[in-house]
Amino acid sequence: MFNNTILYSLKVIFFTFILSALATPVVKKIAVHVDAMDIPNERKVHSKPMPRLGGIAIFFAFLVGYMLFGENTIQMNSILIGSFIILLTGIIDDINPLTPKDKLLGQLLSAAVIVFYGEILLSNITFFGLDIRFGVFSYPITMLFIIACMNIINLIDGLDGLASGISSIFFTTIIVICFFQGRTIGLDYNLTLIMLGSTLGFLLHNFYPAKIFLGDSGALFLGFIIAIISLLGFKGTILTSVFIPLLILAVPILDTLFAILRRFVHHQKISNADKLHLHHQLLGMKFSHRNTVLIIYAVNILFAIASVFYLLGEEINIYIRIGVYLILFILVFWFINKTNIITEKKIVLPKKRK
Repeated sequence: MFNNTILYSLKVIFFTFILSALATPVVKKIAVHVDAMDIPNERKVHSKPMPRLGGIAIFFAFLVGYMLFGENTIQMNSILIGSFIILLTGIIDDINPLTPKDKLLGQLLSAAVIVFYGEILLSNITFFGLDIRFGVFSYPITMLFIIACMNIINLIDGLDGLASGISSIFFTTIIVICFFQGRTIGLDYNLTLIMLGSTLGFLLHNFYPAKIFLGDSGALFLGFIIAIISLLGFKGTILTSVFIPLLILAVPILDTLFAILRRFVHHQKISNADKLHLHHQLLGMKFSHRNTVLIIYAVNILFAIASVFYLLGEEINIYIRIGVYLILFILVFWFINKTNIITEKKIVLPKKRK
């Protein structure tokens, strides 16, 4: 049974990987043809126009993967409808940038489909013996969670392969957790397998030096699916169930929180863009583009390992668990102290690659 599960999992991942890898060059040509190009400016680290619309390749592999390996349910129908809405929103924005309000409208519509039609809800949490039920507030709370995940992934998408790599780490961690917990049958597991292959196939073309960018079509779609998988797999039983997906996504979440805090400190709008994100800070510390991405991967993997240790509980030596958390604690505070990620100072980015 165990071997059959592994073979099935590898088959799904491999098939969607090949689909995405083959579809991405085609999408690149489409992006160039419709002028969906990311033009360099003072905030960007690339030096020449780059095709976007990468989300189409990932979505294509995801859709075919679902048709071959998924099941037709109301929940899955809501995911397909919601993902199409957010993909379309991203495509329009990649070709002709939308206003923040219009983009938010697309996010609201996609999230509404999930909570009202699919009824995928974060309805309650339990901790310290208390069972807190959200009741009617489950709907806005779940929608807020989905929208937050989309924007978290969108904000971290600033370097070649960064958002797609972090998403791949998330999907891989969920698969590992499902294996440990014996939850290898269900919509969340199948969805994660399909998304891991689809994202890795795109990452083949997106890692430094990238040939194509995710664009909003890809970043918003990845954030949307990450939110859905989190809700499907970890909803409603205990507080740790909500905490685990957040721990896996600690790097982009911290980057977003630092950005909000930084703008609050300097009395700026939250929607204001700047060059003080996590990846900008590492570039300012003279790390190369590739090494910056690899460093963020490494830190994110540490958080992912910590999340697995957290779930395994007593099965892992307490000193190992404490050691991982201590390393993460030291890394975060060292980084805050060494950079201007909260207190704005001048940073010097390396020259753009010709």
